[in-house]
Amino acid sequence: MRRTAIIAACLAGAAALAGSRLPAVDGRAVILTGAGGTSLNEEQAALKTARRQSEEARSRSERLERQAAAARSEADQARRRAAAMAARIQQAEADIQAAQARIAIVARLQRAQAARLAARQEPVVRLTAALQMMAQRPLALALVKPGSIDDAIHMRAVLGQVLPVIRERTAGLRAELERSRALRATAEQAADSLAQSQQDLKQRQAALQRLEAQKRLAAQDYRANADLESDRALALGERARDIVDLMDRLEEAGDLRDRLAALPGPVPRPARPDRARAPAPARPRSLGAPPPYRLPVVGQLVTGMGEVSEGGVRSRGLTIATRPDALAVAPTAGRIVFAGPYRGYGQIVIIDHGGGWTTLITGLLRLNAAVGDVVRQGDPLGNAGPGRPSITVELRRNGRPVDIVPLVGAG
Repeated sequence: MRRTAIIAACLAGAAALAGSRLPAVDGRAVILTGAGGTSLNEEQAALKTARRQSEEARSRSERLERQAAAARSEADQARRRAAAMAARIQQAEADIQAAQARIAIVARLQRAQAARLAARQEPVVRLTAALQMMAQRPLALALVKPGSIDDAIHMRAVLGQVLPVIRERTAGLRAELERSRALRATAEQAADSLAQSQQDLKQRQAALQRLEAQKRLAAQDYRANADLESDRALALGERARDIVDLMDRLEEAGDLRDRLAALPGPVPRPARPDRARAPAPARPRSLGAPPPYRLPVVGQLVTGMGEVSEGGVRSRGLTIATRPDALAVAPTAGRIVFAGPYRGYGQIVIIDHGGGWTTLITGLLRLNAAVGDVVRQGDPLGNAGPGRPSITVELRRNGRPVDIVPLVGAG
């Protein structure tokens, strides 16, 4: 009975090893969904997006640094340096998101690798146990027990057929072990990259704070009427029914300000008043072409324009999930007409770009901008909150929402 069990065990282990088949995978798509419910394709898309955002931010920062070096006035130089540092901060934020996505992908691959190793190791373990049982029977014992020689000949014949398969399968197992070591090395590289990006972010945030202080000192002569204008904007906010009404009121105030600024100065009394011509009627404000535009924060788009939320509200802009304390910058050039808290939207910023175009940014925790500030594209505006914050940006033309997506990248 014992020798029959040994032969059966060997045959079972060899058959399991010969017949073992692994999922048809290439090391990238064994586990389709992770703990967070995201698929590997989604994680790879997030990694690709983060890398693209990092490259775009790096290009912007280099361009702004060249502009800062060529600036003549101290105030203009300080502003451009601050904008360049803001781009560097967003580059570091994108690098952090890329490193986190890479770590998630590697962790997924390691789980798949562990499953493959378990599938390959099981038949090897079974065959090894059977061979150990054979090794416990001395060879001389086969000469005195009837049937033992026949069993040994049969076993050797079976193993002679199975050994090539064993070599092939164990070679595959060794390859899987090599892949596991490579994945561990990749995971360490991703962790090092994340730590370096986080360190870069801290250093650049501190540098931006210093540049912001220099910028305020350099521009303090231009803020004589800022407090009065800010009070007027806050008063409009208190009277507005909702955020759409607030933007309408601010647009009306902007139109009035533009018309007053465009009025001609006093003219001398004509010698013959009876022959004087009436002044030409004011031309309606031109809406102009859409401004070059970019998204204010680095992150993943979670809500597009026109999508209906769970509460049944249709989105008028884009909502972007970003990292804690993410820096928000001006999507394009303009003038700050509102900056402060507003009715459940957190700290908001409204920018008048001229020509009928305005931008609303909501969901900020801290603001660096103030009413009356003239901003260029990329100038820092404020920061998002903790946790998993989301920032909403809306672009309006003459009071009507405009889809931002076709405009992004034009600048």
